[in-house]
Amino acid sequence: MPWAQVRSEFPWIRRMDGVPQDPSHHGEGDVEVHTRMACEALASLPAWQARPAGERARLFATVLLHDVAKPFTTQRSDSGITAHGHSRMGDLMVRRILWEMGAPAAWREHVAALVRHHQIPFWTVEREDLQRIAFRVSLLARNDDLVLLATADILGRIAGDTAEVLDSIALYESYCAEQRCLSTPREFASDHARFMYFRTPGRDPDYAAYDDTRMTVTLMSGLPGVGKDTWISSHLPDVPRVSLDVLRAALGVKPTGDQGRVIDAAHKLARSYLRDSQPFVWNATNMSRQIREQTIGLAAAYKARIEVVSLEAPMSVIQARNSARATPVPTTVIERLANKWEAPDPTEAHTVKWVST
Repeated sequence: MPWAQVRSEFPWIRRMDGVPQDPSHHGEGDVEVHTRMACEALASLPAWQARPAGERARLFATVLLHDVAKPFTTQRSDSGITAHGHSRMGDLMVRRILWEMGAPAAWREHVAALVRHHQIPFWTVEREDLQRIAFRVSLLARNDDLVLLATADILGRIAGDTAEVLDSIALYESYCAEQRCLSTPREFASDHARFMYFRTPGRDPDYAAYDDTRMTVTLMSGLPGVGKDTWISSHLPDVPRVSLDVLRAALGVKPTGDQGRVIDAAHKLARSYLRDSQPFVWNATNMSRQIREQTIGLAAAYKARIEVVSLEAPMSVIQARNSARATPVPTTVIERLANKWEAPDPTEAHTVKWVST
């Protein structure tokens, strides 16, 4: 494998140089050495070699990126070297990197989901939430891809627990096959059954939940300047809006200021629509899952059907549109939101649409 060429092409690979790792799990050296060895291990696997070219490229990208966040999460302490949170931060960094490279949204989210969960097969027996994670991976990516990623990850190490971890990976593969989600998305009886499964711990995934929804709430997601207002005017022109921008202007709150009053006013208006079973659009950036859940949880309590529309465009397009606004959003705010971007996925809502503007 032409590692020098790979290293020359990607600055995020060069950042791994010299980043230390816990020697009890990584005797091979720094993060860059491990990443190279993991890529070499992937390329040697017959299961990877048998895949179509496009799938091989996507898996190679995943292994190349699986520890991309370690330079920013690695810490030394008296207890040793740790990189807590590198999988979650890796998800965010992968999304930003591949978005800026122009990767298709589904391809990008496939890679990001695998990076987010790349350590899960190591802990198959210990994870109480294994079923929900396996189902989520199947809806965004493929669990047989996750198995290959985890295998390459462990083979790209010099450590004493390799055989034990490979057994755990094999157990995860068998579990996913039993759960009917190894190489295909896990099927649910309906969109509502899937929505309720991911909101209800311990729920039977095969239960065909009765759909008692009373109205549709459309939740917008996207950076400032991506075209949310334009999309709403084109597709839902007669549906009432709860717009944080409008409320912000009415209350005299700047985008960089405390948003507490704006959110309180928005929730008050949303509740009035929900009590009347009135469909409406929640128009805000909603870039993180945690922020989206505040509105989705409220709407679900009133038996609303949740539709999420995620808009995206290249950063250059967003910046041009934003600068043309009468009151542009500060660039620092857009950058901060972009770095927190968690794309909406099918575990959050009844329907999720990814739209390029």
